Amino acid sequence: MAGAAEGKPAEWRRWLGIGLRCAHLAAVALLAAQLMGAGGTARWGAWATFATGLGMLASELADRRIHLGEVAGATVLLKLALVGVMALWPAAALPLFWAVLALSALISHAPKGLRHWRPRG
Repeated sequence: MAGAAEGKPAEWRRWLGIGLRCAHLAAVALLAAQLMGAGGTARWGAWATFATGLGMLASELADRRIHLGEVAGATVLLKLALVGVMALWPAAALPLFWAVLALSALISHAPKGLRHWRPRG
């Protein structure tokens, strides 16, 4: 398989990651729509966002694209925790949604040195 010799994940794993990311974006859109009053409870959108986020984290950990000891990895854990709180406590979901959105944008666009910084060395 092309790329396997260089330590890259198999092609199917790349497509799995892409599929998970698409599902995650759809889940976030569902959550946002529910929070903005489109109907239904935000609990379902939060659970879908949590599940797809957890799937993406597992995929990225398996492919060694993320490390929990780095700022980016710790941020993913924090975001998953906050989305879990949204699912369990829907009354707090709207402010938490905006916090997670802002945190996601901040960390994803932060300089590489910050995203991959390991506070514990």
